[in-house]
Amino acid sequence: MSYYDRITELTTHVPKGLVDFELERIPARTPTQASSEFITNKEQGDWAENLIFRAINESSKNHVAVKYGKSDDLVAGEEGFDDFFQEFQNELDTIGKRPDLLIFRRDDFDEALGFDISRIPHHEITGYVTKAIAGIEVRSSAFLIGRYEEVMRERTDRNTRLALETRDRILGEFMDLLDHDSRRQYIPVLQSITAETLTITDFRVPSWGANERLIELKTCLSSLKKCIKEIQKRDFLSITPKAEDIKVVYKWIESFNVPHYYFQVFFDKVFGISFERILTLISDPDNDGPIFSVERDTKNQNKTTFKIRSKTGTPLAEKIEEPGHMSVRKEIGRGRLLFYVTFQGGTAFLDLERLREILEITQDEF
Repeated sequence: MSYYDRITELTTHVPKGLVDFELERIPARTPTQASSEFITNKEQGDWAENLIFRAINESSKNHVAVKYGKSDDLVAGEEGFDDFFQEFQNELDTIGKRPDLLIFRRDDFDEALGFDISRIPHHEITGYVTKAIAGIEVRSSAFLIGRYEEVMRERTDRNTRLALETRDRILGEFMDLLDHDSRRQYIPVLQSITAETLTITDFRVPSWGANERLIELKTCLSSLKKCIKEIQKRDFLSITPKAEDIKVVYKWIESFNVPHYYFQVFFDKVFGISFERILTLISDPDNDGPIFSVERDTKNQNKTTFKIRSKTGTPLAEKIEEPGHMSVRKEIGRGRLLFYVTFQGGTAFLDLERLREILEITQDEF
């Protein structure tokens, strides 16, 4: 079974409520105005892509990374952007979404085309693209994942301790108040609370206020509820494919039959996961919660996004030297000024053995 056939089979198992591969893609509306935050995020994404591009080409003996994803320095509001955006939309419907990077065996690398084919029309390089052994979509996140996980562990431990202490206080000091027809339903809820059940416990905070002890009991229940809400917040950073991108990535695979991967770049580590693995994970409802969540991303026009636990993927770099950064002034139409941050340099120390494994390269040396 070919790679494309395996992916096609997996798409039949993805719930239509998550991704409906039979529905036609709805074209995106052309953005009318860029913001400083948008451009900073774009610069961060370009840095992450360049980080992986350089790391592969500086480390590999037998393979070459080539820039392929559709990109341009234009932003909404600048002359020529509307044409670029429409061309991008047309290409999505023709061949799907280009991954940011292609990986070629060195023997298949076309030196005449060079290391950047992102602006070459797709019909001129179709045969060349099919020779790639992998397409890589690079995502970036403005976090230190190591520090984030440390803080989340501390938050969970602290709130778990406070929650259990508050539970014990309520059951120890206020049982006489709870043992009443109107309040007795709280007793089994409180008695069922353990460190393990805090992740699924819920109750309504009452509005009691008839006397000081009832007010004190209500305050304790409110504090317990607050701890539980903190514990139940998502506590992991994610690899973040958008639902709408799943369809256009599949379209690209349909066009070229080249394996596709997502690389998530943090400012201290890199994780990778195959598109095949993503489809497998979101096809299993038992993974919804512990491994991924489905959210409407307010920072991305409320688009439905899969938040896949990063550590479900393969750690490809355990260390990154952070880039330098500087502020840039950009003037666009009608004299409007935007100020944003740009990034230079930095180094990702790739684990070549893990990279070889995730890309299923059988030869000894990457």
